[in-house]
Amino acid sequence: MIRSILSVGGWTLVSRITGFARDVVMAGVMGAGPVADAFVVAFRLPNHFRAIFGEGAFNTAFVPAYAGLSETAEAGAARRFSTRVFTLMLASQIVLLAVALPAMPFVVRALAPGFADDPARFDLAVALTRITFPYLLCMTLVTLLSGILNAHRRFAVAAGAPVLLNLSMLAALGLAFLFPSVAHAAAWGVAVSGVLQLALVWAACRRAGIAPGLGNPSLTDPAMKKFFTVLGPAVIGSAGFQIASFADTIIASYLATGAVSALYYADRLYQLPFGVIAIAAGTVLLPEMSRRIAGGDVAGAHAAQNRAAGFSLALSAPFTVAFLVIPGLIMTALFQRGAFSGEDAARAASVLAAYGLALPAVVLVRSAVASFYARQDTTTPLYASLTAIAINVGLKIVLTGPYGVTGLALATAIGQWVNLALLVGLAWRRGWTAPDRTFGITLVGVAVACLGLTATAVYGLPLAERWMPAGLGFRDLAVLAALGLAGSVVYGALLLATLRLCGLRLRRR
Repeated sequence: MIRSILSVGGWTLVSRITGFARDVVMAGVMGAGPVADAFVVAFRLPNHFRAIFGEGAFNTAFVPAYAGLSETAEAGAARRFSTRVFTLMLASQIVLLAVALPAMPFVVRALAPGFADDPARFDLAVALTRITFPYLLCMTLVTLLSGILNAHRRFAVAAGAPVLLNLSMLAALGLAFLFPSVAHAAAWGVAVSGVLQLALVWAACRRAGIAPGLGNPSLTDPAMKKFFTVLGPAVIGSAGFQIASFADTIIASYLATGAVSALYYADRLYQLPFGVIAIAAGTVLLPEMSRRIAGGDVAGAHAAQNRAAGFSLALSAPFTVAFLVIPGLIMTALFQRGAFSGEDAARAASVLAAYGLALPAVVLVRSAVASFYARQDTTTPLYASLTAIAINVGLKIVLTGPYGVTGLALATAIGQWVNLALLVGLAWRRGWTAPDRTFGITLVGVAVACLGLTATAVYGLPLAERWMPAGLGFRDLAVLAALGLAGSVVYGALLLATLRLCGLRLRRR
């Protein structure tokens, strides 16, 4: 399982690195002004809907059902099920697209009402969103096909597909002179990438002989009835989380110009460990636990969950320390050039530090929620999510006044910790999770290693700045690289030493 997590995480890392290159180029040519704000809204809108109806809800309902049919039902049952779901998803997305495109001014006004006071920014956001919205149709089908591949333990292609988004946008930005604006170029890059990703995962399914076809989406089929029973609460739960993201964009649209962009750039760095580690672990863990529970191996399912949670936490903790201790250096070194000013970097750094508080919780939530989804219980996570989101959105309104855009990220952090506490508590009470000695030792090791990493960052920063020549180009980037290298050595050494002292040996299984 760990090897599969590393495979998914490795491809996701490539995606995040190319995504970082994309964001650096975007920051240099767009900055964090009105054009960037308009594009961020156009980019976020289809991604919000994708997260609600695609990755968030669909995977939790489809993957356990498909994996269960593959394990226990007669030959061909899983294929028939995937064909029916594929046909239904395609038809529903075509209808949604036909309704949304002419209504886009109303959609943008609902997502970013503050833009209405700036007609030029509002009109640009509407035009860009009409270009990017078909991306949702492609990505919904990509999610379905990726779920099929993951259920058959074919993780690499699905994990690597998002790289095409970044490459497509970089290519479009390189050809920006052919478009009305650089924002139009980026929007067309998003739309084209959806087609490319769909073609890639479809070809992978065809080669493996598991591609769904088009057929009658019979809603009377028992598997389909069960699918929709699970999907309903999952959609509401995913929508609840996205409500918080919608609230971020809505509230930020009323703040000073650049607030939406500050959230975006900080979120991109926050999403790096989340995407590489948490999503990779969750992608592998859900079908693994589903198969084990279907086969009666509950203890094995809990052991897999503990390994995934400990592994995820150990890899993500250094990012938490970095975001909390040196957020200013990170934003300055990575983005401050071209149209992205020092003021933009400082604003985004404050948001990044607040997101750092959320990172441990959001990483562990992906493992904790598998306790329920592997048993096809999407109702309990729904209640936990809605409770956390209610607290989250309420705090956004309260904290934005004194803390501005940073208050939005602080509310997100509190909401994530509430969600994690509810999930773990409910799973523990039902006997659906069983943290073991290995996980406890990992927590101790991570805590000790984080203390050493914090000391390295605090005391190493002035030393690194003193040693780097003042006139050196990319001096901040060189300082960040030096601290990153030293911190990696210190963190890794302390973590391994603590694990060994506590009697835990890392080994391949």
